[in-house]
Amino acid sequence: MAFNINDFKNRGLTLGGARPTLFQVTLATPFGAAAGALEKFTFTCKSTSVPAATISPIDIGYFGRKIHLAGDRNFADWSVVIMNDEDFLVRNMFEQWSNLINSFVGNQTTLTNNTYKSTDALVTQYGKDGTIIKNYSFVGIFPLTVDPMGLSWDSQNSIQEFGVTFSYDYWVPYVNGNIPTGEAGNGSAASATP
Repeated sequence: MAFNINDFKNRGLTLGGARPTLFQVTLATPFGAAAGALEKFTFTCKSTSVPAATISPIDIGYFGRKIHLAGDRNFADWSVVIMNDEDFLVRNMFEQWSNLINSFVGNQTTLTNNTYKSTDALVTQYGKDGTIIKNYSFVGIFPLTVDPMGLSWDSQNSIQEFGVTFSYDYWVPYVNGNIPTGEAGNGSAASATP
């Protein structure tokens, strides 16, 4: 094979490559969050990822040999990193959500019928021209961990951050702004346009 840079330019990253910085996360919560908390979350969520979706193999033995069949799909937990503002609006939202699932003191829930997970999230990636190029809807999310926030006299010239790790039922990719045929989410945040 002859190596030719023009082949790469014409067949490789023909659109200039997707940028990992051009994204937005939107969220709907299953309870009455404080006014402005959801919007502020969208602007202060500084990083995330699309977690792995793994199909586990089923090993079937026969006379000392094994064949591998496709098993069930599993989804890794999903995490976000959020910049904290002095109003603690977003941090308070996640602490409240966690407290409603299992209260800090009473070890009880105030949410019935799994309403704590009747929420979706949407990760939207944008092209360099500002158009939506890909969406991922995370269906049935709830916070597993509201991460610690570091406090230190040596942490100068920085903004305080914290992470939240979610469990969810599954994620669904949108193809050309449409959910794949036969797939559906809760619909609370699963929209192709944020």
